[in-house]
Amino acid sequence: MDQVAQPSVKDLQKSFIYHLQHTLVKDKYSATKADMYLALAYAVRDLLATRWLDTQQSYYLKDAKRVYYISMEFLMGRTLGNALINLGVMEEWDMALKELGLSIEDLQEVEWDAGLGNGGLGRLAACFLDSMASMQLPAYGYGIRYEYGMFYQKIVDGGQHEVPDNWLRYQNPWEFDRQEHLHPIRFEGRVVEFTDRDGSKRCSWVDYYEVMALAYDFPVPGYKNNTVNTMRLWSAKASRDFDLNFFNQGNYIGSVESKMKTENISKVLYPADHMLEGKELRLRQEYFLASATVQDILYRFAKKHDNLAELPDQVAIQLNDTHPVLAIPELMRILIDERKLTWEAAWEITTKTFAYTNHTILQEALEKWPVPMISRLLPRHLLIIFEINRRFLEEVESRFPGDSLRLQRMSIIDDSGEKQ
Repeated sequence: MDQVAQPSVKDLQKSFIYHLQHTLVKDKYSATKADMYLALAYAVRDLLATRWLDTQQSYYLKDAKRVYYISMEFLMGRTLGNALINLGVMEEWDMALKELGLSIEDLQEVEWDAGLGNGGLGRLAACFLDSMASMQLPAYGYGIRYEYGMFYQKIVDGGQHEVPDNWLRYQNPWEFDRQEHLHPIRFEGRVVEFTDRDGSKRCSWVDYYEVMALAYDFPVPGYKNNTVNTMRLWSAKASRDFDLNFFNQGNYIGSVESKMKTENISKVLYPADHMLEGKELRLRQEYFLASATVQDILYRFAKKHDNLAELPDQVAIQLNDTHPVLAIPELMRILIDERKLTWEAAWEITTKTFAYTNHTILQEALEKWPVPMISRLLPRHLLIIFEINRRFLEEVESRFPGDSLRLQRMSIIDDSGEKQ
C-alpha cells in the first residue's frame, strides 16, 4: 500500500485538543486523566481510520483470498501502545504531549487490558493477528466480545482476591459496533425429515429459538506498513427486548428474563464448566461464535461469488483448538439444508476450506460433550456429526478390516458409559 504522510507534532496536538473539546466536551480544567487518555486514543484512532478503510477496500477490489482465524480467546493487551508503535508515531506523540505538559507513559497506563483472553492460546491468537497484518495478509480474527474477563486479581493483606474484570465499564475507543451485521443463531427445537421435489431426503430444523449476534470491529494495525486488518467480535442480543405480555400481566422480572438469559452468552469469558449449567453455557458460546462467523464469511463471499464450489479458493478458515470446531457441521448444515447441495459436494467444500490448530494431545485437555446435551441444544448438528462419524468409520474399516478396537478408539462418538 502507498505510504501515508506522517503528521507533524502540531497536527497531533490539534487532533488531541479537538477530541478533548468536541468528542469528550472537556477542557483542561475539567478533564481527568481518563479523559486525556480517551482524547489521545481517539486522535490515534483517526490515524488508523483511513489506512483501515483503504486496506479493506483493496482486499475487496483484488478479490483476495481471505484467512479467517476463529478463536475463543484473543489476549490482545493494550491497543494504544501497540498502535503507536506499529504506526511509527510513538516519538512524535511523546513530544506532542510533553509540550502540553502530559506524559505518554502515564496515559498508556490508564487503558484497561481487553478481557478477551487469559492464557497462551489467547496470546498466540493475538500474535497471529498482529503477524498477519504485518505480513499484509488479507486476514480477519473472529471471537466473542466478552463483557467480563475471567477475573481481575487484587492482593489484599498478602492474599489473592478475584473480582470481576469489568473491562468495558469505561468507554472503549477501539471498537465500532456494526449494526448492519446482525446474524440469527438458532438453538434447541427439533429436526423434521422430508423428501425434496427431486426425490432426495432432506432435513429441516424447526421450532428453534433465536439469539442475535451483533458485530463489533477492532482495528489490527501491521508494523509500519499502513495495513490495518480487522478483528470482529460477536455480542449476544435478544431477538426481542422483552415480552410485553409478561409486562402487561405485572410480571416485570419475567418480561426481561428471556433477554437476560439470551445475552448471558457473551457476558463472561470461560464460565466454570465443572457444573452442568456452566458446561451448557460454554457449548452455547462455542456454537454462537461458530455460527455467526460462518454466516458472516458466506455473506462476504457472496458479494462477488455465487458458485459455492469456489469457496475454498476464496476462503481459508483456521480453527484455534477444539473450541470453534462446531463451525464444520454448521457449514455442512448451511450447504446441505439451505443451499441444497449434496452431502458429497458439501463435504468436499468443507474439507478444503477448514484447517485446525491442535494445542495439546492430553486427554483431559480435549473437549468432550454429552450427546444428550448436543441433541437438545443443536439437534441438527448432532445428526450431521453422526453422519460424519459413520462415513469416517466406513473408511477406517475399509483400510483396517476386522480391527474393531481401532474403530472404537477412532470413533468421534464415545460409547463407553454416557455417550459423548
